[in-house]
This record gives sequence, C-alpha cells and structure tokens, in this order.
Amino acid sequence: MKIAIVGVSGAVGQEFLRVLDERNFPVDELVLFGSARSAGKVYEFRGKQITVKELKHNDDFKGVDIAFTSAGAGTSKEFADTITQYGAVMIDNSSAFRMDNDVPLVVPEVNAEDAKNRPRGIIANPNCSTIQMVVALKPLEDLSHIKRIHVSTYQSASGAGAAAMDELVNQHKQLANGEEPTVDKFAYQLAFNLIPHIDVFTDNGYTKEEMKMHNETRKIMHSDVDVSALCVRVPALRAHSEAVWIETERPLAVEEAREALEKAEGIIVQDQPLEKEYPMPLFVASKDPVYVGRIRKDISNPNGFSFWCVGDQIKKGAALNAVQIAEYLIKENNLYAPR
Repeated sequence: MKIAIVGVSGAVGQEFLRVLDERNFPVDELVLFGSARSAGKVYEFRGKQITVKELKHNDDFKGVDIAFTSAGAGTSKEFADTITQYGAVMIDNSSAFRMDNDVPLVVPEVNAEDAKNRPRGIIANPNCSTIQMVVALKPLEDLSHIKRIHVSTYQSASGAGAAAMDELVNQHKQLANGEEPTVDKFAYQLAFNLIPHIDVFTDNGYTKEEMKMHNETRKIMHSDVDVSALCVRVPALRAHSEAVWIETERPLAVEEAREALEKAEGIIVQDQPLEKEYPMPLFVASKDPVYVGRIRKDISNPNGFSFWCVGDQIKKGAALNAVQIAEYLIKENNLYAPR
C-alpha cells in the first residue's frame, strides 16, 4: 500500500508519522510532501530516511492509495484534483470540504459508514473540538435523542500549530526571566491568560470555530440538534477540554449514561470526583481515547445532563481520527470502491 502525507512538517503531519507507526498501519511505500520551504527535509519512518517532495501539480500521486492531507484549506482546495485524479482516497484534515454535500465528514465511532459514499474521492476530517465532543455524545444520543447542546471549550495551544506551542513555552520562559513575552500566533499573550477568541468572528457574534461545532455536529450525527459553543484558548499545550451541557428528549439517569459511556468505543470514563479523579489535559496529552468525567444531571433542567471531556487535539482531534477512517475503509474492503 502506497501512502502519502501532505504537510508532513507541521504538528499534525509529524503526528501522522507516529500514529501510522504506533498502529502498525500497512505501509509498503510512504511519500512525503510539503511546501517549497519544507522540500528536501528528511524524516525517518520505520528505519528508512524519506525526503520531502515539494507539492506540485504533476503525476506524483500516481499509485498512491491514501493521501493524508494537513496543509491548510487553501492547499487542499488547490491540489484536491491533483491528489485524487489517479484514484487516491484523500482524507483531509482542513476545513476546505467539511460542509460540502458530496464530501463525507467522518468520526469512525459515530458515522463510519458515511466514509463509503465519497463521490469526489475525498473524506473530511472534522474540527478537533467537534471530534472529541461527538465521540462522547454518540452513546448518549443512542439512549435518547439530544435536542440541544451548550458547550464551552478550553482549547490548547496545539490547535494553532507547532509554532504556537513553541510560543507558549517561550512566553513562560521569557516571563520567568523578567522579559517581555513574544506575541505572534495569538491576539494576546497566552501564558497565564485565557483568550475567548478562536478563529474570526462572524456576523452573529460567534466565531467560525464556534459555528464549526454547530454545523459539523449536525452533519456527523445526522441530527437537527441545536448547538451553541463558546471557544476559549487556554495555556495548555496539546489537549483540548470541554464542558458540555445537553438536553435530551427524556431524562437520563446518571447510572445508565455512565454505563453507556463506559461501553462505548474510544472513550475512557474517569469519574471519581470525591477521589479527585477526572480528566485533565496534562495527563491526556498523547493518549488515543477521549476521556469523560464530571458526569451528572443538570440541576437547572429535568431533561438536562452535563459532563466534562478531554482529548488530545493532535491525536484524536486530527491524525488519529484520519488514520482510523483509513483503517475502516481497509477493514470494509472499500478503499477502491468506484466513485
């Protein structure tokens, strides 16, 4: 099997290398692509040194079975036809195609079968915050239809890329040394701060990040659920946290909800608050599952329910989810299905 990674030098691209290796993904040949700036860099994969090629409109994707792309929406849109023209399945980590009607938006634990219907040869990987939330919502939706969601996210620096993670670390060093912190990747200093602003604001007062959670959740879950999000950047390094309130058609008992979550694929329940056991980004970083805790009834609404979830933004929120989509297609013998 011939696999391509587009945008390999970024944080998600590097995570693709680790996840493919960790999961023993079947790779006979790996081709790496990047910008002109990244071309010529060498990365090791399973003992082999692989040189990054510059992404161009040529025949480099001939023979590629799966292309994992994480180089930004503009690059994905520009190169989609080049990548898919010879039959490669493009699993795209950008926002370029997520809401296109002819592109499935997939989280394998929730709607894996949608990946089989891909007329353009493209499957979209959802927004990182949406991914971890819908993984936790699916077993609750199976108990009773979710009518309404309110979510407040606490998103780590990793959501803005490797350079943003470096900036956060450097800001702490600079402040400890009595220096002015370098501020480049965010609107304000992130160290010792919270910024209630991720992506650009839209006319309705929500940011694009918040509207992604609204629109993508409905598409993935095939639901009419109303979603209201407030997304906050926090000085954690690489795992996102979310406080989620839901309203279901019937009241959910804590015991049945916890049992459903414990049995669900891709979830670890960590919910012993009296023992100070609950998910935290410090301990979830680099882990595969979505961790769920603080499971409780919402005392303000008889049909309300609340929980806290944490997931690694670069892993399940990006690279791991994309690789799991590819694994599903292989398992279902659907990788080479006609378009």
